[in-house]
Amino acid sequence: MDSATKDEMQPSLLPGPEWPEQERAEQLARGAALKWASGIFYRPEQLARLGQYRSREVQRTCSLEARIKSVVQSYLEGVKTGVWQLAQAFEAVQGTREALDQAHGLLQGMAEATETLKPLREQVAQHKQLQVLSQLLPRLRAVPAAVAHTRTLIGAQRLLEAYVCLRELEQLQEETWAPLGGLELPVFEGLGPLAEALGQAVEAAAGVAGRLAREDPALLVAAVRVAEVDARHTTSLELPPRDWRRRCLQALQEGLERTHFGTPLLLEPGALAGWLEALRVALPAELATAEALVAPCCPPHYKVVRLWAHTLHSGLRRCLQQLLEGPKLGAADAFALLHWTLHVYLGPEMMGSLELGPEADVSQLEPLLTPENIEQLEAMFVTQIQVNVAQWLQKALDGEVAEWNREQEPGTDSSGFYHSPLPAIVLQILEENIRVTSLVSESLQRRVHGMALSELGTFLRSFSDALIRFSRDHIRGEAMAPHYVPYLLATLNYQSALSSSVSVLQPDGAASGDLAPVEAGLDELQRRICRLVLEALLAELQPLFEALPSRRWLSSPELLDDVCERTVRFCQDFRRVRNPAVQLLLAEAERTVVLQYLRALMQGRLVCRGADERIQAAQRLQNDAAQLRELFLGLGLEESVQCAPVLLSLRDLLNLRDPMLLGLEVAGLRQKFPDVSEDHVSALLDLRGDVSREQRLAALSSLQAGPQPSLSAGHRALFSLVPVPTPALSSCLPSGPCA
Repeated sequence: MDSATKDEMQPSLLPGPEWPEQERAEQLARGAALKWASGIFYRPEQLARLGQYRSREVQRTCSLEARIKSVVQSYLEGVKTGVWQLAQAFEAVQGTREALDQAHGLLQGMAEATETLKPLREQVAQHKQLQVLSQLLPRLRAVPAAVAHTRTLIGAQRLLEAYVCLRELEQLQEETWAPLGGLELPVFEGLGPLAEALGQAVEAAAGVAGRLAREDPALLVAAVRVAEVDARHTTSLELPPRDWRRRCLQALQEGLERTHFGTPLLLEPGALAGWLEALRVALPAELATAEALVAPCCPPHYKVVRLWAHTLHSGLRRCLQQLLEGPKLGAADAFALLHWTLHVYLGPEMMGSLELGPEADVSQLEPLLTPENIEQLEAMFVTQIQVNVAQWLQKALDGEVAEWNREQEPGTDSSGFYHSPLPAIVLQILEENIRVTSLVSESLQRRVHGMALSELGTFLRSFSDALIRFSRDHIRGEAMAPHYVPYLLATLNYQSALSSSVSVLQPDGAASGDLAPVEAGLDELQRRICRLVLEALLAELQPLFEALPSRRWLSSPELLDDVCERTVRFCQDFRRVRNPAVQLLLAEAERTVVLQYLRALMQGRLVCRGADERIQAAQRLQNDAAQLRELFLGLGLEESVQCAPVLLSLRDLLNLRDPMLLGLEVAGLRQKFPDVSEDHVSALLDLRGDVSREQRLAALSSLQAGPQPSLSAGHRALFSLVPVPTPALSSCLPSGPCA
């Protein structure tokens, strides 16, 4: 590079005003140099070495300038080389452009020449087509006859021969198609319908595979071979795929479904079980035919047994879905369908048969009924069974109620107890429904068990309502029953029979608390029957107790004799009531008599005039208690549950000679009978006739003194059931209930 060029480039390397960063860097460098120089020459002895420092810096400066000049020179040489290469490339581009212009002109000339040769090419193509047609003309003339012959073979079900003829015709069509440039000759227009006719014949044979396997297996084998050979055949013709193998398999499935499930299922109510029984016989026979006869006629990859099993299953599943979407099934049909699908179909007689090999692959079958279908059928069955059970129970109840007004007494069993088939009928109706549903599923059994208990509860309420109407009509005189009480006692035996046998309705594994509502209903029915019986007893005894206590009562036992005689006569039919109901009834009858006795004592009809009458009254209470005890012992009531001993406690209260000790006696009475009240004690003190106001208040205060007795679990209310006339205010404690 010459010096002129170097001088021209030099100014561009100097910092200009447009580079403030470079100027600032230079200032910083100068400042650093001054700082370094001031540090070096700070001491006078360093000034002697100034010349050395100057020469060293001059050498360093020269070295830097030389390196800068070398770099700039190398840069300028590279620029020069690049400019030269650009000039060479420009010349090459110019040459290429000129060559392309020449080639474009040549191509335009060739296109014009080609247009002049187009008629010649058309003539050559026509010549080749005519040459091919002239060579194939004898064979083309035979095509219509071959098509007709092939149709004849198809009609005669000679499918393999028909397929060979069809393939020869299609091969001839391929040979003419390419030379003619894809031109379709009119002579081949019948090949499409001919091939479709052969495909339909193959489908028809596959659709009756089961029958052909028994009657004409050769035809079935021919149809399957035609479908398999055609599946491996390829053609150059632009034709849609025939896919005869798929159509053959589809025809196998459709024909099988059409045989067993082709017609719509329109069954009369109750006829579903017969149809299912027919399927139980037909489907295993069909699978056996597939395994023994159809499978040998088909290739292994058809998996005929699996295809048969899955096709029959899917057809049956679809048929059942349509059945469930139709009119509502009856209870018998719903039960038959549930039992058949859950047990028979998968059982050893059908899909679970050991004779059915693993190739059937029944483990992959979907359930015939979805959980929603099972839920629908169970709800349908339970709803209709509930209606039927309610009707049966109501009919049985109506028949029983109709007998209550008969002239004859209730029937008895061999032991002499009142008896009726009603409890056995009720339990049999419910128990059979629960037991039968155990053959289907636990869920259905639970549903029917709950329904049975619900209907039994409804039946008990209806029975109780019927008893109330029966009693009301009898009391009002609207329908006098000749044997009112015996039929009430008979119903008590019915209740006992139901109560002792209701456990048969409890299936294994059911919660023990399920029977609690029914047991509560039975207990309520028992209480109602007892109440009606006791009301009848009370109606007979109340007139007798109107004369008790009295002066006549003090001197004679005749009044209680009449009560006992009437009670014995009333209770003579109790012997026809079974235990433990008879014990409950006797206990309630005895308590009713005692309550009426206490009620009579509390009415204030008698006031003792002196000690002699008090002794007489006490003795009468003792005698009456003994008489009542013997009466009910004779009727069969255990002494431990009798209430008559309360009269002995009242006797002690009347027999007390010193009125000052009444407080102790009243406190003892309160301990024995916690439900005794101030009103009762006041009425008893009035009966004594010798208690002053102060003594009365002292005796009544003993009721509140000391700890209040608690009611024991076996305590039977007495005094709380005995009303007392409102006493005078002077006989009440200030804190008493009557104050």
